[in-house]
Amino acid sequence: MKVIAAMSGGVDSAVAAARAVEAGHEVIGVHLALSNNPQKYRSGARGCCTIEDSHDARRAADVIGIPFYIWDMAEEFHDGVVENFIEEYSNGRTPNPCLRCNEKIKFAAVLDRASALGYDAVATGHYAQLNESAIGRTMHRAVDPLKDQSYVLAVLNSKQIAGAMFPLGDTHKEDVRIEAKARGLYVANKPDSHDICFIPSGNNAGWLRDRLGSEVGPIVDEAGNKVGEHQGAYTYTIGQRRGLGLSVPTEGGTPRYVLKIEPKSNTVVVGSKEALAISTITGEDPIWCGHAPVKNTEHRGFAQIRAHGAALPCMYIATDSSITAKLDEPLLGLATGQGLVIYDGDRVVGSATVSATE
Repeated sequence: MKVIAAMSGGVDSAVAAARAVEAGHEVIGVHLALSNNPQKYRSGARGCCTIEDSHDARRAADVIGIPFYIWDMAEEFHDGVVENFIEEYSNGRTPNPCLRCNEKIKFAAVLDRASALGYDAVATGHYAQLNESAIGRTMHRAVDPLKDQSYVLAVLNSKQIAGAMFPLGDTHKEDVRIEAKARGLYVANKPDSHDICFIPSGNNAGWLRDRLGSEVGPIVDEAGNKVGEHQGAYTYTIGQRRGLGLSVPTEGGTPRYVLKIEPKSNTVVVGSKEALAISTITGEDPIWCGHAPVKNTEHRGFAQIRAHGAALPCMYIATDSSITAKLDEPLLGLATGQGLVIYDGDRVVGSATVSATE
């Protein structure tokens, strides 16, 4: 097959590209330029997609012996990921930009270009597995539970899964680094990137204030009593306890948590930890990763709402426009805008964006 290896400049994508070559595919390496002005270099493990990363990707492609190109996708990234991030926060939701990037950029946009150029698949360094079975091609958790990325890949539809390759899904991360060193790849010991790639400082609140302003508003308790002020409701998230800056303490110093964010009134509501408990999660705009469940019928499965969170036993019902998961045990705190991913064992059934909780 003709394969495009998406090379971020990290160790995972470099080894994935090398494995695609060894498997006999015709491979080219492509680095995605996601910023119009990528002047900030990586600092430790913060950020990604920098000038340094593009240089590292090119060196890796040279060692592997494949052609290398840089694709300018800054406009697509800004429109599909950055603007979505800002809009979601301004509406009182807490988005996951990695989900949107995988959905809109790393697979949708890249696969479109790859297909137009006559390529069959896109290989990445993500940790997940693809299996062929009686119900078609399905996506499953990686062998390494600490690196499993099936949660952030659950936004891929059947067509995108058909054009994806994940050469590292059957390997533990420590073995990938050993392999990279044996292959003479410069990035063998390069730290993994963390935080949001377009906010390398890690100061999400400050970044948002620069773009949305600092409109002072009230922090109120569940009875509506003012207990403090904030500098922008969008800088808070459901379940947050630290950094609230409350001026009215509770009796006995009982901690308060963010229960609700009301963007129209610019109000943050706080209360007890017990008030965070939810048992039902509803997600909108479902995406099915291959075989879709029978609609309007209860199914047994697992719900996951964080990239490395626990898989929670549940009953779920799917419709054309939503997924509703009823948890066996209550969950403390979940912000709308996050991703709800449903699993059948280790198979990814599909995903949706959390729109409501009860």
